[in-house]
Amino acid sequence: MTSQKSLRRLPVAAAICAALLFSLPACAQRSAVAEMPGEAPAKVEKNATTGIARISLSQKAIDRLELRTEPVTQGPGAGLSIPYAALLYQADGKTWVYTNPEPRVYERQPLTVLKVEAGVVTASVGPAVGTQVVTVGGAELFGAEFNTGK
Repeated sequence: MTSQKSLRRLPVAAAICAALLFSLPACAQRSAVAEMPGEAPAKVEKNATTGIARISLSQKAIDRLELRTEPVTQGPGAGLSIPYAALLYQADGKTWVYTNPEPRVYERQPLTVLKVEAGVVTASVGPAVGTQVVTVGGAELFGAEFNTGK
């Protein structure tokens, strides 16, 4: 049997639980990674000759985008093996990947695809074996490079 005193405490307990529940998403959105004051999330520097940009991201931007990379490996024969998730198609059909040549820096690099099979791209031309390519977040880098968000 429940006493009247316990029943009166129930709305108070429910209100406290609701307040805690609604405050959790706000806590989850805060990042433990501190950005330098005045540091932009992304800095895009276009190469005047090639037109390809060098994108520098803050650590906070990398964390928010949840960027992931994997290395290029040696494929069959003289080919390169690249995860299919890294492959990007341009509107005219050209294929690209974003490489990670140094920490927090990303560059688009052309790729000549020979075949795609079982989640792996075999390419004849592309980044060197061992080069890190972006497998998660490439579309966002493309958007930053071509300013498609504005």
